[in-house]
Amino acid sequence: MIRVLVVDDEALIRTGFQRILDAASGIEVVAAVPGGDAIRTAEEVRPDVVLLDIRMPDVDGLTVLAALRRQPDPPVVAMLTTFDMDEYVEAALRSGAAGFLLKDTDPEELPFLVRTLADGGTVLSSKVTRAVVDGYLEAASPGAATHCLDRLTDRERDVLVLIAEGLSNADIAGRMHLSTGTVKDHVSAILTKLEVGGRVQAALLAQQAGLLKKERE
Repeated sequence: MIRVLVVDDEALIRTGFQRILDAASGIEVVAAVPGGDAIRTAEEVRPDVVLLDIRMPDVDGLTVLAALRRQPDPPVVAMLTTFDMDEYVEAALRSGAAGFLLKDTDPEELPFLVRTLADGGTVLSSKVTRAVVDGYLEAASPGAATHCLDRLTDRERDVLVLIAEGLSNADIAGRMHLSTGTVKDHVSAILTKLEVGGRVQAALLAQQAGLLKKERE
């Protein structure tokens, strides 16, 4: 059972997400709260996945994200917003958010996206993916990205390629004939060596360094 915490200051959004997810197999919304209650509630209910509004009147979503990331065995966090070009997206991804969803995401897709997050995957709304990637790649230096990847072992590079292709931990484990625990260890080492907050940043570094292009060739 995937335990989900929904954090949004709009009661209608909280209720809607909770009803959709509670109706899905293998998912339970353990709490749905406004931003001011987010950190305390997360400590109490220990969710696997948090869907967190990026803009809230009583507390900054990025502040809540940072606090959640500091918790022991932190939950996977995906940011919610109504804006397809939110200026906070890059900051959230750099802080370790595993995804970015618009609040008008197709209800039929929401359970799948939550399962993807719980399995170690990343999710980005198709409306913002291109803007996020372009902005990151424009700011990064290909030489610097390549230098960062030099810190990885060959096996870690192989794992990074699959991360960049959007595979979850379970998918990577199946592809490479490894246990899921071993894949998680590799992912943790990759994020540490690349000095990034999450899988999305690692994937963008791989793209900037041309690693995916080299693998295809």
